[in-house]
Amino acid sequence: MTKLSVNINKVATLRNSRGGNLPNVVQVAIDCQQFGAEGITVHPRPDERHIRYSDVFDLQSKVYTEFNIEGYPSEEFIDLISRIRPTQVTLVPDAADAITSNAGWNTKLNKEFLTEVVNKFQSLGVRTSIFIDPVTEMIQEASKIGADRVELYTGPYAEKYKINKEEAIAPFVEAATLAKKLGLGVNAGHDLNLENLNYLYINIPWLKEVSIGHALISDALYLGLEKTIKAYKNCLIEPKNEE
Repeated sequence: MTKLSVNINKVATLRNSRGGNLPNVVQVAIDCQQFGAEGITVHPRPDERHIRYSDVFDLQSKVYTEFNIEGYPSEEFIDLISRIRPTQVTLVPDAADAITSNAGWNTKLNKEFLTEVVNKFQSLGVRTSIFIDPVTEMIQEASKIGADRVELYTGPYAEKYKINKEEAIAPFVEAATLAKKLGLGVNAGHDLNLENLNYLYINIPWLKEVSIGHALISDALYLGLEKTIKAYKNCLIEPKNEE
């Protein structure tokens, strides 16, 4: 079964816009798990414009499913992971001022650096995943680095899905198939929503995890958080009948 990990960054963004502790990030994480999410994802950035480093520590004892922490492996981030020891760390190549993740690692050019980081986290018992584009060479190099998983950057899939879903999914199926062959677990994330998630799942049923935040939290404004999580989980259980 493909697990649904809810990224709660947007909840923190809303809280930070007003100050105080409303909405309560920790309570939302608890609720997401109670409503069926199999994981919680956070991505603390250096400017703490959404999830703060203090939030990560507050969440540590409340996430009883899988805790996935995303981020660029700076010295501060590495120290955070060393102290929290989450279920999974997802390494992203974002610049400090990036609005959102928009590209995967060049695992060939950054092989030495990533190998060192991956070895460090694995020695702490933390599963490692590398955020990556669906490019054959990058996946092959990720395997050589020794990562446990790769997370396919699905932004291009989501964009092209609106025009031609068969063409949109093709490179991702190829990439996921290669990753599986090389012994890598496959995660996916970015711009996945209720419209495109099921088709991704149908074509790559061996996905270990999808991490979804922006669309899911946006849908929850209309449907409510519990119904929204159930709707996303339904996309990962059985195909929808298309007319």
